[in-house]
Amino acid sequence: MMRKTLLMLVAVALTMMVGTTDVYAAKKKPKKAKMEKQELWPDGTPMDDWFMNVTKVDVGTLGRKYVVTDYGVVKDSTIVQTQKIQAVIDRCSEEGGGVVVIPEGTYLSGALFFKKGTHLHVIGKLKGSDRIIDFPYMKTRIEGETCTYFCALVNANGLDGFTITGNGTIDGNGLSYWQEFWIRRKWNPQCTNKDAQRPRLTYISNCKNVTVQDVRLMNSPFWTNHVYKSDHVRYLDCYIFAPTENIWVGDPKRGAPSSDAIDIDVCTDVLVKGCYMHVNDDAVVLKGGKGTWADKDSTNGDCQRILIENCTYGKVHGCLTLGSESLHDRNIILRRCHVGNATRVLWLKMRPDTPQHYEYVTVEDMTGKCGRFLFVNPWTQFFKPGDRQMPLSRCNNITMRNIQLECSAKLLDVKTSDKYELIDFTLDGKPLDFGPAPKNSNNQPMQTIYE
Repeated sequence: MMRKTLLMLVAVALTMMVGTTDVYAAKKKPKKAKMEKQELWPDGTPMDDWFMNVTKVDVGTLGRKYVVTDYGVVKDSTIVQTQKIQAVIDRCSEEGGGVVVIPEGTYLSGALFFKKGTHLHVIGKLKGSDRIIDFPYMKTRIEGETCTYFCALVNANGLDGFTITGNGTIDGNGLSYWQEFWIRRKWNPQCTNKDAQRPRLTYISNCKNVTVQDVRLMNSPFWTNHVYKSDHVRYLDCYIFAPTENIWVGDPKRGAPSSDAIDIDVCTDVLVKGCYMHVNDDAVVLKGGKGTWADKDSTNGDCQRILIENCTYGKVHGCLTLGSESLHDRNIILRRCHVGNATRVLWLKMRPDTPQHYEYVTVEDMTGKCGRFLFVNPWTQFFKPGDRQMPLSRCNNITMRNIQLECSAKLLDVKTSDKYELIDFTLDGKPLDFGPAPKNSNNQPMQTIYE
């Protein structure tokens, strides 16, 4: 009897222990998820979550697909089919929008204009005509000026949500344009880019919420991608290429002239992520206007909040270039990129004929090889002094850290000038002193643009 009683007491005790454990388990608070560190811009302001969202556009959500060969475009790489392809774009827009699809094959075209609700998806190859007559000249933006010039192969203006997607190729077919440029330059060394008539590959203007992803953008006759007065623009995992040599037997050292990878012109909130860039000029370039009174022209303006990360550079003149047609650039980050062969990594072009202010620029976590890492020099190619007492230009709060680059020439190549001042430059936390600020004839500090 006593044994039965003891067994019952043990059972009750065990039951109570289990019950107590369950109660404690129920009261135990779950661990809080670790808060992600808030990303900041170089001036200390928070970075919007938009920059962290690198989800690719799902083409299946963009509406009906308009495969161009279903609407009269033929699979023939020898004939220019601009009008037929444009008719598909127009129909797509008129019927409520959707995706214009370039299927397998090569399709030759002049300037195309995407309209409200339309998108471009490239599976095969969209190839530009090698005749400038197939690219109308109209009011546009080029080299820091609003003027009449030739359209691009792919044009989008005033659109919200425009996308270029697909694993296919947009090919500018630039060979004849490049050769003509160098022949003209040999005949006339003062020949400018605008003197040689050449279309760009893509021109996106006055747009917002734009994504260009996965596509191969190649062989542009002039600038490869030009985005103007737009915001919230993403270039994700694009392959951007133009040859850097052997395009003309007359001078094998020549490559595709002025084939900049991405020209960002008067834009805010731009993300360039995971792209490969190999071009015969600068890779990512910030532009905003040029000239003595450029800061008073409403068609010009700032570039702010630009993030370039996780990119790979082949051969380029500059990985990140501010100028030469640039006014005010603020909160610019270049980080976590690998450089194959860059002449310069950070290039600050200072025009004597333009009031300029470059501030809060950070370059960090860079690997690879280059000629020079930081290059600051007066830019005097084709500049035009005006009738203005020029204010002093300025570069300030330029931060560089964890630069693991092998430089064949030098890490820092900086020339001072009485036209600009360089202040608050740091390398791995150590201040860099480039000398006193310029003074006027009365031995007083010169007037600056922005205080």
